[in-house]
Amino acid sequence: MPTYRVLLFATLRDLAGQQEVAVLLPQEATVADLRRALGEHFPVLQPYLPTAIIAVNHAFTTDETPLHPHDEIAAFPPVSGG
Repeated sequence: MPTYRVLLFATLRDLAGQQEVAVLLPQEATVADLRRALGEHFPVLQPYLPTAIIAVNHAFTTDETPLHPHDEIAAFPPVSGG
């Protein structure tokens, strides 16, 4: 299984205690697979992952977005403001 590098920002980074994590995912992984794996490796993140913003190569994604081991993946907590 390939390793995917994920950058964590803001609350996600603080809770995980790391700015960058490595996650093993299947060859044809999706963002949904990434959310599950992050929750398994970092249970403290589970409440935030369903609404976390996942960007791949500087573009926002959906859960169906495919991932590749060389992608730049970033996870952000949901943002609100006014």
